Amino acid sequence: MFSKILIANRGEIAVRIITACQEMGIKTVAIYSDVDKNAPHVQIADESINLGDPTPSESYLNIPKIINHAKNVKAEAIHPGYGFLAENPDFAKACYDSNIKFIGPKPEIITLMGDKIESKKTMEKAKVPVTPGYHGEKQDMTTLINEGYKIGFPLIVKAAAGGGGKGMRVVHSKKDLKQSIESAKREAKSSFGNDTVLLEKYIDKPRHIEFQILADEHGNVIHLFERECSIQRRHQKIIEETPSPIVTKELRKKMGDAAVTVAKTVGYTNAGTVEFMVDGNKNFYFMEMNTRLQVEHPITESVTGVDLAKWQLRIASGEKLTLKQEDLVQRGHSIECRIYAEDPSNGFLPSIGKLKKVQVPSGPNIRNDTGVETNLDVSSYYDPMLSKLITSAENREECINKMIWALSRYIVLGVVTNISFLKKVLEHKEFKKGNITTHFIDDYFSDKSETKDGLPIDALIALAIYDSMHTSRQEVVRFKEKDPHSPWRSLGRWRIGK
Repeated sequence: MFSKILIANRGEIAVRIITACQEMGIKTVAIYSDVDKNAPHVQIADESINLGDPTPSESYLNIPKIINHAKNVKAEAIHPGYGFLAENPDFAKACYDSNIKFIGPKPEIITLMGDKIESKKTMEKAKVPVTPGYHGEKQDMTTLINEGYKIGFPLIVKAAAGGGGKGMRVVHSKKDLKQSIESAKREAKSSFGNDTVLLEKYIDKPRHIEFQILADEHGNVIHLFERECSIQRRHQKIIEETPSPIVTKELRKKMGDAAVTVAKTVGYTNAGTVEFMVDGNKNFYFMEMNTRLQVEHPITESVTGVDLAKWQLRIASGEKLTLKQEDLVQRGHSIECRIYAEDPSNGFLPSIGKLKKVQVPSGPNIRNDTGVETNLDVSSYYDPMLSKLITSAENREECINKMIWALSRYIVLGVVTNISFLKKVLEHKEFKKGNITTHFIDDYFSDKSETKDGLPIDALIALAIYDSMHTSRQEVVRFKEKDPHSPWRSLGRWRIGK
């Protein structure tokens, strides 16, 4: 096992990985930009390194700088987390070239699975179902338009090297095809430096269901069941759950086997996720593979009892998987809500500012993965996700109720959040029935009044108390204790009554 690991990330995922490392007796090195100097991941790491300029290209995306720091502190491995450089083959190769273990798959696997066209061709050869469409190399407008006509409408234009909904357009008629392709290509070029697109048949009543896999470096591959990720805004997930409300035992077996086939076909190692689209008739199609730990991994951990972050470290250090497919079972139900600093009533635009108060809910089977705390600033430099709230219960109904209860007690003051909006989604009768698709939010929350985010009563009370404490005209007299071991030094804010 490694003795020291550098975590090339920030926020809640950095905290998650640092904690897993420390529980295993591994020293950790955090990196941070100037705006993150007081962030929790910096405080809990054994060592920390300032990257300076908060601009992503100069900090968390600066490969030479990160590699150089890893060498200087003698880190044996680098964990990329998710986002930033997690799926960058150049970063993985730079690690290998520097004799630093990259905790993830090999660079060539990242390259292959990051290319939607090549990955789909590979899966077709392996007899894994793929979405009907055009995945060819010819990218001239005439070819793309003709192929689009063959597929029929509606269809989806997707950036081949993309993700997160960028370079993606839904086309409903012939008259919109050319403009949508041009628009998708422009955005793909701007976002990924590659304007290659593919065309796919639009799936009826689409659900986004993914399978978690683990693969060691000795040829052993297992899956850890599915996650339902259909609740999305702007093509990005905000609520995930497991098990999926529609996946039967038979469908789970077929999709799980397909996910394992995907991993074995490309020689995958470490943790990864195989993503499928499922239509209204429960036909499933390979969509893509994420070559990293997913944001939503905690719900899989909740129902399987398997620590995915620790297994990433074990696999990267050369250990064999001791988990057997036939021994893995799902117990109960788990839901994750992503807490964002964003305004649901204004197109989910990010909200920035100082976090005046952060108070997370607690209780049995409630987990908080967070990378922020009171008095930290939410900047415009990075993704606005603040934390993840995870609940677990014996069944789906109880799990939903527990999450609604927890969200009602989640307090964030200083920025606009999606907390109340998440609660409204969970309370919706169709969500409770399990009747969800990737269009759920567009179908039921297109009215801006439905997305208006209001503060819960607990938050209003907390705000009133906070304001009274910081605007009182009464002089606050602090007792000055010279003895460093005196209990009076740790009592916090108090005043002498008059």
